[in-house]
Amino acid sequence: MRQSRKQEHIENYLLSSYKNSNLFEDVYLSHVAVSDQNFNEIDTTTIFLGHKVSFPFMINAVTGGNETANGINEDLSKIASKLNIPMAVGSQKIAIDAPDLSDSFKIVRKVNPNGIIIGNLGALCTPDEAKIAIEMINANALQIHLNLAQELVMTEGDRNFAGILNNIEKIVRSLHVPVIVKEVGTGISEKTAKRLYDIGVRNIDIAGKGGSNFIEIEDLRNPNLDANELYEWGIPTALSLLEVMNLNKKDLNIISSGGIKTSQEIAKSIVMGAKMCAGSGEVINYLLRGGYDTALNYIKNLRHKLAIIMMLLEVKNIEELGKVSYKITGKLKELSE
Repeated sequence: MRQSRKQEHIENYLLSSYKNSNLFEDVYLSHVAVSDQNFNEIDTTTIFLGHKVSFPFMINAVTGGNETANGINEDLSKIASKLNIPMAVGSQKIAIDAPDLSDSFKIVRKVNPNGIIIGNLGALCTPDEAKIAIEMINANALQIHLNLAQELVMTEGDRNFAGILNNIEKIVRSLHVPVIVKEVGTGISEKTAKRLYDIGVRNIDIAGKGGSNFIEIEDLRNPNLDANELYEWGIPTALSLLEVMNLNKKDLNIISSGGIKTSQEIAKSIVMGAKMCAGSGEVINYLLRGGYDTALNYIKNLRHKLAIIMMLLEVKNIEELGKVSYKITGKLKELSE
């Protein structure tokens, strides 16, 4: 069942059509007409999980556990290696339950032996399963994903989440690698971020509304439920980022994801306080519809255009980008007040 579900997720993502805004259009950055610097000296590199990467973007969790996923993960891992950016695999639960399906995950480390590879499991996994997931791909970190809305729409999804916070705390305390708690498209609120911080979580991927819509993706798999009215559920990414930043915790690393498709959205995320950005849906679109070279060029161009934006803001590195002032307008301003 898990194998077919993984395949259906990919197919239904390509079929999904409902569009939510991540509200980054309501973040305003002011142009600097006299940028007194050399474009060739713009430095987009940053440090993530103790490693230097080419720019603040990672390929986020996509898939794994079937034949299609094997080819996808191999291509994505090659891109991550070539461009020196991090990559996360999809949920490894399927390979823990059926070890013979682990090749589509192991290929990522095989292709990219020295890169930043991040494992992935649901928040109800056990500490022992978390350790297996890390060992499977020699992961630099582990994503623990929160997908409450997805599970509730999924026919075979989990219904009992009692003790989930305590379970996350056990995982954080038992692992020797960083834990990234990640939503899957409905966002993290300030309240939720504080609860996670209080149990020791120091890396949060907000994964807000505006990107892959797993409520719709699961609804397309479920003939007995019309969940159309829930497609707009969630916290838009820009609002989620503002809320989590309200905690004002210097040791909390925030990853901005949820419809991150453009260099402007990356720049705005960094300006607003994120340490890293991540995307999956748009990368998959380019890969499956255009092939490896198209996906590679898409991400290369994200980096190049980010450098252009940095030049237009008169900043020479990512640290300076994080100090640029910004204004919020429109619906984002209304929701954040």
